[in-house]
Amino acid sequence: MNILLWHVHGSWTTAFVQGKHRYLVPVTPDRGPYGLGRARTYPWPETVVEVTPGGLANADIDLVILQRPEEEDLVHAWTGRTFPTVYVEHNTPKGAVPETRHPMANRDDVLLVHVTDFNALMWNAGGTRTAVVDHGICPPAASWTGDLHRLGMAANEPVRRLRVLGADLLPRFAAVAPVDVYGLGVTGLPGRLGLPPERLAVYDDPTQAQMHAQLARRRLYLHLPRWTSLGLSLIEAMAMGMPVVGLATTEAVVAVPPDAGVLATKVDTLVEAAEWLLHDEAAARRLGARARRVARGRYGLDRFLADWDRIVEEERCASR
Repeated sequence: MNILLWHVHGSWTTAFVQGKHRYLVPVTPDRGPYGLGRARTYPWPETVVEVTPGGLANADIDLVILQRPEEEDLVHAWTGRTFPTVYVEHNTPKGAVPETRHPMANRDDVLLVHVTDFNALMWNAGGTRTAVVDHGICPPAASWTGDLHRLGMAANEPVRRLRVLGADLLPRFAAVAPVDVYGLGVTGLPGRLGLPPERLAVYDDPTQAQMHAQLARRRLYLHLPRWTSLGLSLIEAMAMGMPVVGLATTEAVVAVPPDAGVLATKVDTLVEAAEWLLHDEAAARRLGARARRVARGRYGLDRFLADWDRIVEEERCASR
């Protein structure tokens, strides 16, 4: 099957394109947000093919995966055709959450797929058909050692999204042990928080392999978003065997069972948990081992791809 989708979320797309299909990814000369083409820091198979907007006009397309509302207009403008369509919602709603209407609400020509049950619960989709496909990940090559008494965290644009990602809480943890933050737009974070580099180190836009190798040496993984979908970096950290200390918010309460980490809404409890795991390597190893089993079981790549194969085949058949 030929599936058209945009390169939006690197880790999710990396898992998605491991399937048995051919994946058409738009590319533009400026490689802007609607034409990034193939990933440069994630390993993608050769079945992912870059296609220019002009090339899409006559391309063989069986199904379209939308991830942003404006992509629907691009499909029409670039192809002049309509296709079976699935919209993947990666995010939690914003605004008046219990009433927030999804952009694809009350549509009879689109299947809306959420990546967590929490997201499906919070979005108002009206009469649109919905489904949930839990995340899947490619197993990281790195394995947790925890030999560095430091805390690790992955976050994109924590300076701009300070409170949303819980980055404002980092000084509390940096008082216990040095914190290392990996991701996009992290460069100005120490200055924003008033922390010296020896307490908060940042690593901007590392490759996925580099980030995994470094995170695996940190004693534990911090998960601090107040309001977010389920971050794939959390699942990847668990799959490497990292114990988790994080906020008991959104889907994290399902993803991290009590014997794989410590979740709470009281920050003092989380700081105490971090101190405990820093000083008790055996406990950290025990929680991390459970986290690894949970992540590789529930969020395994085979299950993820099988779920998606079923959905894309059903949508293609339903359109005939």
